[in-house]
Amino acid sequence: MRKLGTALAALGLAAFGVAVPTSAQAAAQGAYCDYDWNQHGRDGMVRAWNGYDCTGTLLGATPGDDYAWGDSSGAFTGTEYSQPKSVMNSGYVGNLDVVAFYRTSGYRYEYGYVCLSPYELYADDLSDNYYTNNGGRVLNNIGSHRWVNASGCAAGSWLT
Repeated sequence: MRKLGTALAALGLAAFGVAVPTSAQAAAQGAYCDYDWNQHGRDGMVRAWNGYDCTGTLLGATPGDDYAWGDSSGAFTGTEYSQPKSVMNSGYVGNLDVVAFYRTSGYRYEYGYVCLSPYELYADDLSDNYYTNNGGRVLNNIGSHRWVNASGCAAGSWLT
């Protein structure tokens, strides 16, 4: 009986030991953005969430541009300009396949912008990204976005 109990305990610990690292490993690798990417693939959209790693509330998704994230029209409205913590570019590869995010409404380069390549797929943590022209942190601060060609993005303007 004692050997049976020991064997069952060892089996239980082995099963538990296998399950815990798998879950922890998935969470450490940006699993939620990967999961969302796998659900949508290249569907022509730009998306933003109010949580890191594509979690929390989906603030919006659109195949088009949005002149002002803080107005009442377009895919991003109201206070959504002050909430993004992660973004995704699942746009089609080709002409106008890069998403340029601007610090202010109206696509104003002079106040700073950042770009997200279709090959980067997503930026799961905007806290370590800064706008060009000393425009400040991207985290919780996107005023507008539009689709551009890579040539419209300067060196050092790419989201990671």
